[in-house]
Amino acid sequence: MKEKLLGKTPGELKAVALECGLPQFSAKQIARWLYVGRVSSIDAMTDISKAGREALKDRYDLGLTAPSACSVSSDGTRKYLFPVRCPLAGGFEDSSVEAVMIPDDDRRTICVSSQAGCRMGCKFCMTGRQGFHGNLSPADILSQFISIDESRSLTNAVFMGMGEPLDNFGNVMRAVEVLTADWGFAWSPKRITLSTIGVIPNLKAFLDGTRCHVAVSLHDPFPDERLDLMPVQKAWPLEDVIGLLRQYDFTGQRRVSFEYTMFSGINDTKRHADALIRLLRGLECRVNLIRFHKIPGAPYETSPAVVMENFRDRLSNHGITATIRASRGEDILAACGMLAGEHGAGLKER
Repeated sequence: MKEKLLGKTPGELKAVALECGLPQFSAKQIARWLYVGRVSSIDAMTDISKAGREALKDRYDLGLTAPSACSVSSDGTRKYLFPVRCPLAGGFEDSSVEAVMIPDDDRRTICVSSQAGCRMGCKFCMTGRQGFHGNLSPADILSQFISIDESRSLTNAVFMGMGEPLDNFGNVMRAVEVLTADWGFAWSPKRITLSTIGVIPNLKAFLDGTRCHVAVSLHDPFPDERLDLMPVQKAWPLEDVIGLLRQYDFTGQRRVSFEYTMFSGINDTKRHADALIRLLRGLECRVNLIRFHKIPGAPYETSPAVVMENFRDRLSNHGITATIRASRGEDILAACGMLAGEHGAGLKER
C-alpha cells in the first residue's frame, strides 16, 4: 500500500516534496490542495508541475475515501458508510465505519468514527458488541469530513462515532491538529468535542494538548454497577477520571459534559441521581441524559420520559445543568450506540 498524503503536516510534506524532486515550497501548495482545496486527486493540484504530480502518484496515494453508501432519516440526519482497511495483527483487515451528519437549524454536526469496532466492550453499545477491527488512520478520519455531501457546510464535529477516540490517540490527535491548524481546516477547537470512556493517560494528554471540549461516558455513578455496564471501569475507575477533570478549568470556553444513557430500573432512580450529584458537586459541567436505543440482544429498556424528566429536574435543582438529548436518526440506526459499520436500514449505494 502506498503512503497517504492526507493527514500529513507541512513539515512532513516538505520531505515528500524533496523525495519527489519538488522544491520545498511545494509542501505548502500540497497542504493547501489537501485541506483548503480538498481535491479528490493528485492530478487536481494544478500549480504543481505535471512531472511532480506523476512523481507524487508513483510514491503516494491521496488517501481520500469516498462513502460507499448513504441513508437519510426522516429527521434529516444522514448516515454515511465508508470502507476502510485497518492494520491489524501484522496485516490488514477490510472493514467499514459510519459517520453521521446531524442538521439542526443553522448547524451541521458530523459524528466521526475513529476505529472500526471498539475494544471497550460496553454492553449497551452496538459498536462495542462487535469487537475491535482496527484503528483508523488520520486519512480515514479526515475522509469523513471531506467526502460527505455537507463537507463545506459543517459547523461542528463530535468524535462520538464508532470506537474509543483515546484508544487511537496518535491518529485522532493528528486529525484534530489538521482540523484546527492554520494550514489545515483552521477550525476553532470550540467546534470539536471528543467523547471518551476515560482513558486516563491519554485523556490527560488530550486536555493538555488541545482546547477542544470533552464528553465523558458516565452512565452510572456507582462503581460496581458501572463495571457491569462498562468493563473499562476496572482499568480506569470513574472516580479517577473525575479527579483528573477537577485539575482543569472548565469555567471558560472549554466545556466538559457527561453522557448518561438511561436504562429503566437500572440507573434511573433517585438513589442514582443523588449519587451523581455528590460525584459531580463543584465541577462546572453538563449532564446529557440519553434515551437508550434498543439494539439486538441487549437486555435493557429505556427509561420512561417522565422518569427521565424527574431525573433531570433533580439534577437541575441541585445546581447541575442537565438536558435530555433529542434522539436523531434512530430510524436509520444512526442514533447513540447504534453504529455498526454495516449496511443498515435505508442505506443506498452511491
